[in-house]
Order: sequence, then structure tokens, then C-alpha cells
Amino acid sequence: MTSQTTIDKTGPGDGTPLTPPDPAPVRGLRGHPWFTLLTVAVGVMMVALDGTIVAIANPAIQKDLNASFADVQWITNGYFLALAVTLITAGKLGDRFGHRQTFLIGVVGFAAASGAIGLSSSIAAVVAFRVLQGLFGALLMPAALGLLRATFPAEKLNMAIGIWGMVIGASTAGGPILGGVLVEHVSWQSVFFINVPVGVLALVLGAMILLDHRAENAPRSFDLLGIGLLSGAMFCLVWALIKAPEWGWGAGRTWTFIGASLLGFALFAFWETRVREPLIPLTLFRSVALSAGVVLMVLMAIAFMGGLFFVTFYLQNVHGMSPIDAGLHLLPLTGMMIVGSPLAGALITKLGPRVPLAGGMAVTALAMYGMSTLEVDTSSGLMSLWFALLGLGLAPVMVGATEVIVGNAPMELSGVAGGLQQAAMQIGGSLGTAVLGAVMASKVDSDLAGNWTGAGLPELTPEQLDKASEAVQVGVPPVTPGTPEQVVAKITDVAHDTFISGMSLASLVAAGVAGVAVLVALLTKRGANAEAGGAGAAHI
Repeated sequence: MTSQTTIDKTGPGDGTPLTPPDPAPVRGLRGHPWFTLLTVAVGVMMVALDGTIVAIANPAIQKDLNASFADVQWITNGYFLALAVTLITAGKLGDRFGHRQTFLIGVVGFAAASGAIGLSSSIAAVVAFRVLQGLFGALLMPAALGLLRATFPAEKLNMAIGIWGMVIGASTAGGPILGGVLVEHVSWQSVFFINVPVGVLALVLGAMILLDHRAENAPRSFDLLGIGLLSGAMFCLVWALIKAPEWGWGAGRTWTFIGASLLGFALFAFWETRVREPLIPLTLFRSVALSAGVVLMVLMAIAFMGGLFFVTFYLQNVHGMSPIDAGLHLLPLTGMMIVGSPLAGALITKLGPRVPLAGGMAVTALAMYGMSTLEVDTSSGLMSLWFALLGLGLAPVMVGATEVIVGNAPMELSGVAGGLQQAAMQIGGSLGTAVLGAVMASKVDSDLAGNWTGAGLPELTPEQLDKASEAVQVGVPPVTPGTPEQVVAKITDVAHDTFISGMSLASLVAAGVAGVAVLVALLTKRGANAEAGGAGAAHI
């Protein structure tokens, strides 16, 4: 069943926006806004959870399948590449064929790929099915936002996106805890098998509840060349960010891929001005608010994901916590995102996005500054304070930036807008990990030799220093077997102190990025097309 809506967005001759009448009450399950939110939340939970839960299973997969370290890296990189490269195209598919169908296909494919990974007996099969997971996850995520945009009336859209953001935040942060329990007490396969019943539940709910909403002027054709150019440019950019730590930021290969990416984006932009139905109409970015929302999402992800990347090493390798304990210590962050996201949605509905977004990024900057002060012996209470502040700052940004991007896009491009939002977050996370990783590596390289000799330890050869630096960058003391206990203690102190200095500098850089994001947030405003948000529901 399809509900098509045409909305006259302007008054008679004066350009004043008209707000459509409130949607008629929905009877039954089909198309009910809150049941729609429940359904998409179940599906999105799978994808968000998989982003972090698998990291805990990687060591067990490596051991069981006799995989190399490079092979295990591809378990993450293959998934991330497929997801990041295809998100915008997947959003366009939803705009063209309907978000309900796209969402259900994504759910079925993601769950099936997950089950196939659990049944795999080789690392090649695991990586191949992880790529499929990423492709189907890309179908699912923008479609979820498109369904929310089409189903909820404008005055409740922020609250719905708040709950949607809460599910993503809780799933992402809860992944290491759940993954640790499953790997420790069941098997690494269970990390993937758990997606099968969740997928079945999302499919059943989707078949019963979701209603397809399509704008009357939805695209009718595909910009195949545009898809190829954008996908190629995205691939080159993400590939360069993934490989830069291994190749080096000054390496020719790194800049070859970055240059190819820039050329691809330039050709894509040129082509989009020539094609009749472009993949992304560049007029979309005439909206300063939408463009600011995309930039804000990138900056938020750089500060959050890049900064949090080192915290997991800090908790496990410096404080000696197990993965489960480390996950539990991050519960203040998770808890504040769970509590803060719906509250942020209500606040943004009342005040508009500008003040909550700027305030959220300011709190995020404060939290990242606080994390730069962490020491080897920092108490759990003080850590929890900074983690809680980080969750409190991120909640309004996750909700508000999403609403700004999706709400300022025309209804017929809600899927593309959802893809933009997710792609911005994925690229920002990759940038954060790569750039802050380079900051950490540079600081460790510059400090380690002096700290090493200052502690009275024997001088290292350049080769030994390089190996030691790699270990220290993740908080691991470079101790060789048979080293006397007194020397082990000195090496451990040097390694941890040097790691802390690197993490402190990386956190300060993340705080600076969050500070810039405060200024970007001041350019945002409530979605210009938000009044169309629930219009389709009026005909249910």
C-alpha cells in the first residue's frame, strides 16, 4: 500500500510556508508512528551493535581460524568500506522504490549475512560476508530515517529521532559488554548468530506495521554515472584513511588515493549539474543549515569516535581491565546518551536546534578536555564524570544534527539525506581515528626515546625503538621474555606515561575540533521542510 502526498509549501503569492493539517488519528498497527519507531529501532540496533560488538570477537576469530592480523583487520575494514561507500546510493534506492521495501530487504540481508558468518569455517568467508553485512546495513539505515520522516508529524519528529539516536548510542556503547559476555561464555559465532532472531523480529514487525510513503515527485530514474563517481571517490577517501597509519601520512600511496578521491568528488559535482535526475541535487547544499548539519556530524564523529578509540586501550592496557570491565566503565557515557537523547529531542522541539547543538558541542569539548587530564592512576569516579559529560554533550548533537540534515531536505530526498547523515558520521569516525592516531603516534615517537633513557633503561636501536613505539601507542609495555621484574616495572612505567602523554594530546585536539563545531552549530536552524514530516500519515 502506497501513500502519495503532494504538499503546497507556500501561501498564495507571499511565499509564507503553510503547515499541513495535523495527521488524522491512525487506527490499527499499519503506519502507526510509535510502532514504526519500534520497528526501525529493532533493525537499526543490529547495525549499530555490529559496529563495536565484533571488535571483542576478533581475537577469538583469529585464533580459531588461524588468521593473520591483516586478515582480522579486514573483518572490520571490509564492513566499514561497504557501509560508508554505499550509504548515499542506498538512500536513493529508498527514495526511488520506497523506504519500507528497502528497509525490509536490508533487514533480511543483514540477518542472513550474519548467520552465514557464524557458519563460516575460513577467514575469507568471514570477510566476504562482512562486506555483505555492510551493503545490507547501508540499505537499512537511511531507510529507517526516511520512514521516521514520512510517518511522524513535525512536532514529534525530534522526539522520534531522539529515541532513534538513543538506540544507536546504547547499541554502540553496549556492544563491547555484550560481545565480551558472548565470546567468554558462548562462542565467537554467537556474536553473529544473535542477529538472526533480531532480524526475524524486525522483519515480522516491518511486514505488519510499516507503511510505504512516497513523495509524488520521487525520482524515477537512476544516475548510474553519478553513483559510480561518488562510490569511487568515497572508496578512495575511506581506503586512504584506513591505510594511512600503515603506509604513513607522507607516503605517495596515501596521497595518490586522496588525490583520486578529490578528483572523483570534483567530477561527481560537475556531472550532477548536467544530469536530469541527479543522485544528489547540488541545490540541496544551498541550504546553509543542511550543509552545517553535515559538517557538524563529521566534526562530532571526529571528536567522539577518535577520542574514544584511545579510551578503550587506556582502560584495558593501562588499567588492566577485562573487555567486560572496560565496557562497564563506559556505562556512564551510555546511560547519559540513553537518558539525554529523548530529552534532547523534546528540548530541540521547543527551542530549535541551534542552542542545544552549540551547548552539546561545548559540553563535548569540556569532556574531551577532561579526558586529556586522565592519568595512570585516575580513579573510576573521576573517569565516570568525564564519560558522563561526554554522553550528555553528544545526545543533543546526535539528535539535532540528524533533524537538521533530514528536515532541511525535500521529502522526496529524505533517503539521500539519511544517507548523507550516516556517511558523514562514518567518514568523521574514520577521520578521527586516523588523524588522532597520527597525533598519538607522533607524540609517542617524540617522547619515548627520552623517557626510555631518562628511566635508566638500555638504549634501543632504531629498529627496537620503532617496535617499542608501536606497542606503546596502544598502551602495551614492550617487554621481552626473561626480562627481570625490576626492569619490567620501569618499562611499564615508561610505556604507560608515554601513552598517557599521547592520549592527552589527542584528546586536546579532539576538544579543539569540538570547539570548532560549536561555531558550526550556530549556523543550523529547524528543518525548512519539517512541516512535511507527517503529511503522508494524514492519509493513512
